[in-house]
Amino acid sequence: MSSSTDSPTLTTETTQLSPQPDTETAQPTKKITLKSSDNQIFEVEEAVAMEFATVKSFFEDSPSSTDTVPLPNVTAKPLSQVIEFCKEQIKFKANPDEAQKKKYHSEFLKEKSDKDLVDMIPVANYLEIKDLLDVLNQAVADRIENKSVEYVRGFFGIDSDFTAEEEAALRQEHAWAYEGVDED
Repeated sequence: MSSSTDSPTLTTETTQLSPQPDTETAQPTKKITLKSSDNQIFEVEEAVAMEFATVKSFFEDSPSSTDTVPLPNVTAKPLSQVIEFCKEQIKFKANPDEAQKKKYHSEFLKEKSDKDLVDMIPVANYLEIKDLLDVLNQAVADRIENKSVEYVRGFFGIDSDFTAEEEAALRQEHAWAYEGVDED
């Protein structure tokens, strides 16, 4: 990633493939360059980039392209988190252990703030990463379950467009919706 003091840092590694019998030497894995909307550059392994259906389509539509893949609807911070997730998902494809996968998902989500989750959802949607989108949507649903309207508004950064009187009337008319709500 290009240098910037308040941008997230992403380190990439060149993985050496194990030499196969009758082959000369191991070759480094192919890298794909991604450019976020805030002009941050990410070099990721091809296998990780191909987890993004949008990037995969880019290469299917123009197979000879070696340019940087522009991601106009994606900023650097959530992209770096999505890349982190996809790197682990590739490991689970190679060694499918559902218990370990669930444990990783839980740990990955636990360290993310509400804002991180909300920021990652449109990125996962734009890049068409169904597994991540499912995980994120479930995490958000779990975090807002049985919460007050005010909590949910704060979670998503939504301002109320009702006057205090209109909101009071709605609360009275739909009192059942406010029963059993957890404390914020």
